[in-house]
Amino acid sequence: MTPDLLEEGAQRLQAREQTKGSNTQSGGHNAGYSRLATPGEVDIAHGRILYLEDVSVSFDGFKAINNLSLDIAPGELRCIIGPNGAGKTTMMDIITGKTRPQSGTVFFGSTIDLLRYNESQIAQMGIGRKFQKPTVFEQLTVFENLELALKTDKNVKPSMFFKLDSQQSDRLAEILHTIHLADNARRMAGNLSHGQKQWLEIGMLLMQDPKLLLLDEPVAGMTDEETARTAELFLSLKGKHSLMVVEHDMGFIRSISEIVTVLCDGAVLAQGTLDQVQQDERVIEVYLGR
Repeated sequence: MTPDLLEEGAQRLQAREQTKGSNTQSGGHNAGYSRLATPGEVDIAHGRILYLEDVSVSFDGFKAINNLSLDIAPGELRCIIGPNGAGKTTMMDIITGKTRPQSGTVFFGSTIDLLRYNESQIAQMGIGRKFQKPTVFEQLTVFENLELALKTDKNVKPSMFFKLDSQQSDRLAEILHTIHLADNARRMAGNLSHGQKQWLEIGMLLMQDPKLLLLDEPVAGMTDEETARTAELFLSLKGKHSLMVVEHDMGFIRSISEIVTVLCDGAVLAQGTLDQVQQDERVIEVYLGR
């Protein structure tokens, strides 16, 4: 979830209390700042929604990302695997503006140079990120969490008097169904299971209509049933959104993957179907251990 949305959640809670008391593959083309004037527009004419080339970043002499090159097509569901310390989280940090690389190119579509923007701007352009631990507003209902995630004015006064229009209501109902929480719309988010909280946060991202979703270990801690339903969810999103899924659960990866990218020491070690990378001797040595 973005820093802005966390702040907006605090504002919504504040507004709620006030209401009670008184009855929110470019290949190196130059980016144009004017692209931000038309939010949601991403140029995918070159067939790539995300493009990283020769990206490197070091922390205290340790090269967390080492000349990493990677690209993702529009509507693709790409799975990223690799041992701990392979650079998976750092890669996501770079894409979302949390970490700045020392060198390399990172483009969103053909024209937007992500290295020119901060986290909030990148989120507004259509890149949503979900961290491993779910971040939802537990004192609000499922419905209110999704309502909060709408792209609206989240200042205190507008929040106090905000009312859904018919289009927004339809969108919210659609997302509730997509994330398997239609029967829990009025339930407090704090009372949901771990898996349901994960789905809710994904729903909150979907309410912002992202072009690209970055999902970090989304099924960690889930039951087998929740994991299977999450696989169904991701497959239903493929094509409508581009997804980058970082996960250690090989069963889950097998159920959703087409192309799997293996990271090791901050670079791409192998890429292909899960069967192909599992048979790669380098992958067996550094990751699968057999």
